[in-house]
Amino acid sequence: MKAWLRRWWADTLFKRLFVLLWAALVVSHLAAFIVATGWPSGPRVPHAAAGALPDLPTLPSLPPLPPPADGPHAGPGPRPPHAAPLLPPHATGEPGRRDYRNVLLLDYAVRLLLIGLCAWWGARWLSAPVRRLVAASRQLGAAVGRPGAQLPKLDEARGTVEVREAAHVFNEMAQQLDESFRHRGLLMAAISHDLRTPLTRIRLRLEALGPDDDRVRRCVADVAEMDTLLEDALALFRGLGTPEPTQATDITALVQALCDDAAELGQPVQFSGEPATAPAQPVALRRVVGNLLSNAVRYGGQAQVAVRRQGPQVVITIDDAGPGIPQAALQAVFEPFHRLESSRNRASGGSGLGLYIARDLAQRQGATVGLSNRPEGGLRAEVRLPA
Repeated sequence: MKAWLRRWWADTLFKRLFVLLWAALVVSHLAAFIVATGWPSGPRVPHAAAGALPDLPTLPSLPPLPPPADGPHAGPGPRPPHAAPLLPPHATGEPGRRDYRNVLLLDYAVRLLLIGLCAWWGARWLSAPVRRLVAASRQLGAAVGRPGAQLPKLDEARGTVEVREAAHVFNEMAQQLDESFRHRGLLMAAISHDLRTPLTRIRLRLEALGPDDDRVRRCVADVAEMDTLLEDALALFRGLGTPEPTQATDITALVQALCDDAAELGQPVQFSGEPATAPAQPVALRRVVGNLLSNAVRYGGQAQVAVRRQGPQVVITIDDAGPGIPQAALQAVFEPFHRLESSRNRASGGSGLGLYIARDLAQRQGATVGLSNRPEGGLRAEVRLPA
């Protein structure tokens, strides 16, 4: 009920048109009434001189007026053309204020209904280009920078001059954004790919100098960190290519296989779950869960992974026993290259892209990734997929 009231009171095009039309009608009728009747001083044409304008009609846009209680036309007899009309024949009894108010309320109710219908139709008619622009903008976010994706395009020959100009500007903007994203991705991928070869040579030469030298080991660790950062950047821009097709996936089996692989490597990972299937992109989902699992082991010391069904969703939770993340930084850690000084340092090898890549890959398949601090301590990462 509250949501409906908020929506009704919202500043919409329909509401503005309705108020404008209604105000224009009321003001115009009041102005016509004052001009025609000379209110409040009385009629502009005296009764004595009424014969000078025998064919003057009563304004049809004005509501019916009650006859005067007394005066030259209160009694029986013919009424002059300029006199105010009587009430409708079906009004019984002596015409009075009550009958006049009823007719006046009916008059305004009919006008209110007609103006409301006209304002509703006019609002939909005038806002149609805006709705098309909103739909195209939503499609643009999913298509820009994606090879093979069809960019939305508005019809530049349809609508008013302003609408056609807006469509032309939107189409040019969409084309420029798509080209900019493609060039940025190609440039970054090329730089990352070309840098990996000399970095590999540097690491091999450093290892050959003296593996027992502490300075050499630190240099090798720095080179390995740079290599990891480049690999994450390449993975990010590879994801901008043709998306993986979505298919029905056994989520429990996929997550359990990742946990078994980590346990074989000696990592403290525990798994529990129930059978659950959902539409997903298996390779991308493995990358999402793998990044979250790696973070839990690296920064939390251990990982407890669970899969369960929750209403219309399949939920994957990964809990660790680490220090957690400050509440104010729970969303900031999803930004690219964002690292927390207390937990993400150079010794850990974090690149600051893992969570960003995980959330991006999850969103492409209709899933969400969230982080929260556990009351008993540690951090919980949660992946929700529509089942």
